[in-house]
Amino acid sequence: MPTITDAPDPARPRTVLSTISLLSPFLLIALAAAADSETPAGQRYDRFVVAAPALAAASWGPLGTLMIGVIAVLTEVLLALIREGVVGASAVSVIAATVTVSLAAAYTAGQRVHRERDLAMVRSVAQAAQEVVLRPLPDRINGVDLDLYYNAAAEQAQIGGDFYEAVRTPFGVRIILGDVQGKGLPAVEMAAALLGSFREAAYDSKDLPALASRLETGLSRYAERASSPDAAERFATAVLLEIPDDRPEARLLNCGHPPPGLIQPDGVRLLEPELPLPPLNLSALVASDYRTQTVPFGPGDRVLLYTDGISETRDRSGEFYPLTDRLTRWTSDPSARLLDNLRRDLRRYAGGPADDDVAALLATRHAPPADDPSTDLD
Repeated sequence: MPTITDAPDPARPRTVLSTISLLSPFLLIALAAAADSETPAGQRYDRFVVAAPALAAASWGPLGTLMIGVIAVLTEVLLALIREGVVGASAVSVIAATVTVSLAAAYTAGQRVHRERDLAMVRSVAQAAQEVVLRPLPDRINGVDLDLYYNAAAEQAQIGGDFYEAVRTPFGVRIILGDVQGKGLPAVEMAAALLGSFREAAYDSKDLPALASRLETGLSRYAERASSPDAAERFATAVLLEIPDDRPEARLLNCGHPPPGLIQPDGVRLLEPELPLPPLNLSALVASDYRTQTVPFGPGDRVLLYTDGISETRDRSGEFYPLTDRLTRWTSDPSARLLDNLRRDLRRYAGGPADDDVAALLATRHAPPADDPSTDLD
């Protein structure tokens, strides 16, 4: 399942910029040679070839930089012969400067290449670690289609404090989507702990209240060993969703999270909890019992789980994003298009990229073929 994000595709711009960067030293040499040969005596432009190897160090390797330095030296020799018939003292000084700059630029290019390799390795390790925390969702689990829009607010990061997961269990498809308080690495660390607990407990917890209790226990254990000193004080809002295989319904348990949106042919409604529950890791401070909410969820119905990066988006006048109204416009759109509409509309509404993590997961009950109602939805 392709994940919709706000990150632009950098392939084409990088290709164009890389080509220009690679060709710029040759262009500088060519322009300097042309200007020097076409201007009257006394006006010298050959000195500009000295900058060519320095320019090459930004994009070429050490050998390529030296090669461009050699080309710059040969160009200066040729210009001197054309201009004076001999390689005079002024030309020798330019050649010496070019050789010196070429050697320094080659060393600089070597250091740059070494740093780029180290950075590429660090990024590959970071990407692998991020994919372990937030694994790609499958297209479908047990007759439930899944589509995701996710964007981390932190630059160069693929994950943030928003988290999600969907697994197939003996009780049906179980999904979690939530948001950890705060930002940065402590939020990611807590999100990873919650996802680890969910992946373990979702398979054998008899119902959603039991699953929520297991998540609370997991957070308590995480706080005891966490590196962050305020781990015990952090909390996470979350929605647990269970879609059984054999009944046209969905069960929800909302722990202080924005209410999911139920999208059906006759309209859209937010599934406000009957009894508000505290976020995870705060239930010990607030006396409350976990209660499950059951709603009809037949073939073709969809439920949108999202984080406050969507519901709390504001326009320039301070008005919150009208999610229900927008979803009503897109009820006939396929799920992937609906999420893409949501992504574009949020950016337009806010007047720019989001400054908070954003996650939206759309779960759709898949209808079996009309000629075989008993078909396994998986």
